[in-house]
Amino acid sequence: MEVWILALAVGWLIQYLRGKVDVNRSLVRAWPVTACLLVITLWVIAQTLPLPSALLGLLSPRSLDIHSITQSYPSLSLDVHATRQSALETLCYLLLFCLTLLLINDKQRLKVLAKVIVLAGVFQAGYGALMTLSGLEYGFFFKKTSGLGVATGTFINRNHLAGYLEMCLAVGIGLMLAELSTQAATNWRESVHRFLETLLSSKALVRLALVVMVIGLVLTHSRMGNTAFLVSLTAVGAFYLFVIRRITRGSAIFFVSLLVIDLLVVGNFFGIEEVAERLQQTSLASEQRDEDSKDTLRIVRDFPLTGSGAGSFYTVYPLYETGPIDPLFLRHAHNDYLQFASEFGLVALAVLAFSVLASLWTALRAQMVRRDRLLQGMGFASTMAIVALLIHSAVDFNLQIPANAAMFVILLALAWVCRYCDRPLISSESCK
Repeated sequence: MEVWILALAVGWLIQYLRGKVDVNRSLVRAWPVTACLLVITLWVIAQTLPLPSALLGLLSPRSLDIHSITQSYPSLSLDVHATRQSALETLCYLLLFCLTLLLINDKQRLKVLAKVIVLAGVFQAGYGALMTLSGLEYGFFFKKTSGLGVATGTFINRNHLAGYLEMCLAVGIGLMLAELSTQAATNWRESVHRFLETLLSSKALVRLALVVMVIGLVLTHSRMGNTAFLVSLTAVGAFYLFVIRRITRGSAIFFVSLLVIDLLVVGNFFGIEEVAERLQQTSLASEQRDEDSKDTLRIVRDFPLTGSGAGSFYTVYPLYETGPIDPLFLRHAHNDYLQFASEFGLVALAVLAFSVLASLWTALRAQMVRRDRLLQGMGFASTMAIVALLIHSAVDFNLQIPANAAMFVILLALAWVCRYCDRPLISSESCK
């Protein structure tokens, strides 16, 4: 993934130097997020640099104590190798954000990107459902040894498939909203005509794709994944219906069908009762995650300003684990907020939070001020995806998984694309 992103960035830069492409308004207006991501990238690099003992002790006394005992490399990071890897990964997320802003500059490209995301979601959901319902139980070219009986797609963890599908479903719903008529039918003939037109148009394929992805999401049996999808759809859907200022019968039926038909009818057939049972049986898992979170908070208290180093959680956590010694140490905290705080520090966490919240506000504004249906629909998609991942991140680590983090970054960028085009997107015009 990093190779492809770097290659695309170099390719665009070469075209820019040749005068073939130019910086557009979306990138210019998104400078606060770009600046935040650049600051985070530089901060992660700084965590790997050797520091004098006096400065290291001033910034992170606990790091100095550990390095003094172990006679290790005197940096802010307690796992320099992992932090260097994270620096490259963070740089690639920054470049991916910028590339999305620069390259998604007309209606055709916006639709193609949305359709590719939906197709990716359909593949993951279909593959995961096939492996689960057939009993084959293969992951990504290997036979599964964990997560048996639930859909995982090509992911190892069912919750990460759920997080991926939450974002893909948001984009699919945004595509559907872009195609819905804003005017109520004047008579029954027009209603029948619209119904038949829907069945014969691409909207029917998108609607079918949504059903497949909902089935895949339910089959993950992910408690918070299904909860995050339902809450984000309900909240953002209500906001969307409010801001478009005209609730048509088609829009209302569409949202009701997603909530009722997909989750209750399809869900009951494909296993939503198991999700409900797991929601009722959360005490033991919750207690364990509460202990893990408390241990992670102890890391935050020891490294509040600088963090222990991006990517260092796996190395540092065993020093703070209060439960029984487990040979399989936690690789990630089951809470993205706590892991970012422990690895990056509270100041860097605030910078990351600002970039996400700024994009969320921009996506909301795109729905409020834009009149182009596609821009409104993709603004809805960005909003719903951000809200869903913010909810899910409280109990899982989707943003530590490159596929999900990259998708999240793309949807952050789409918020700015939808808000800051100078004119409605049409096939022959670019957003400059």
